Amino acid sequence: MSVAEAPDPATTARGSVRIAVDAMGGDFGAPEVVPGAVKWAREHPADRVILVGDEPLVRRLAGDAPANVSFVHAPEIVGMEEHPARALARKKQSSIRIATELVRGGEADGVVTAGHTGAGMAAGVLILGMLPGIDRPPLAVQLPGGEPFLLLDIGANPDSTAENLAQYARMGSIFAERVMGIPNPRVALLSIGEEKGKGDARIVKATELIDQTDLNFIGNVEGRDLTRFAADVVVCDAVVGNVVIKFFEGLASYIFDLLRAEFYGSLRGKVAGLLMRPSISRIRVKFDHEMVGGTTLLGVNGTMVITHGNAKRRMVWYALETTAKAVREGVNAEIARYLGLSETAPAPAGSNDTLGGTEVS
Repeated sequence: MSVAEAPDPATTARGSVRIAVDAMGGDFGAPEVVPGAVKWAREHPADRVILVGDEPLVRRLAGDAPANVSFVHAPEIVGMEEHPARALARKKQSSIRIATELVRGGEADGVVTAGHTGAGMAAGVLILGMLPGIDRPPLAVQLPGGEPFLLLDIGANPDSTAENLAQYARMGSIFAERVMGIPNPRVALLSIGEEKGKGDARIVKATELIDQTDLNFIGNVEGRDLTRFAADVVVCDAVVGNVVIKFFEGLASYIFDLLRAEFYGSLRGKVAGLLMRPSISRIRVKFDHEMVGGTTLLGVNGTMVITHGNAKRRMVWYALETTAKAVREGVNAEIARYLGLSETAPAPAGSNDTLGGTEVS
């Protein structure tokens, strides 16, 4: 597949990053994704952004885009109601499929999508393939707060094994160190008690496995410890992780709604609110989930960031920023290095060619 106005390989070799963007994905689609991606490209002239979508529409929305923005036509969209793998197989011209194929073909270094999370995961597994030795890819997200920490898995694997959890711990530690800049990150399992090994049989086994590694493993943390930032990387099953992330986001919104009601409910409240505004603004920034960019699908043979479905241009900008940093810091290469494997080695036969019983071909 050729890319209009393709990136200069020499520029890429000097450390620039090429990011393919699913321009049609998300609740707001191209009208928000395209401006966010173009803004990032304008502020990073040494890098390249490849906008993948309905080209006439995307070009119109891109306006006077800088020279480091190129376009690839992809007229189809995977809808939120569609079966992810089946839709990818049927819609060969879908924006998420073509954007991911650019990474597989070496024409891009990473892909960003705000579209169907299942379709993004399916594209990562079925098109990019798994890194050899990785059983399942976790979705990892940086939770904002006083001290950001990484939580994984938050939705990819609802029936993770102890071995999977141990792999998530390794991949999460690498991401936290390389992308979040945390030296020797503290790794913990999310469970029902603080004592190391306390929990179900899966947690007990995962504890034994992680204890045998060189990770900075501190044992268990409980839900209340998450706001105390007791660990830098918190590992859990996808069901637990998904509940945690959504409760965390919902609670933050609820608290700020309460503050707004209190400060604007009376004249006294308005005066207090005026005095407290700088402090509240600083707290709001700490809980700004848009700044984390989205979730990163770890363990696949390429960099994929799946941002929030309701992402607007600001969050799209941060999603590209997260993707670029993961590429520059060589997260995948470091995971592969730890496994003693080549990052681009083919996955074992049959390990990642189907999802939900559907092949992508």
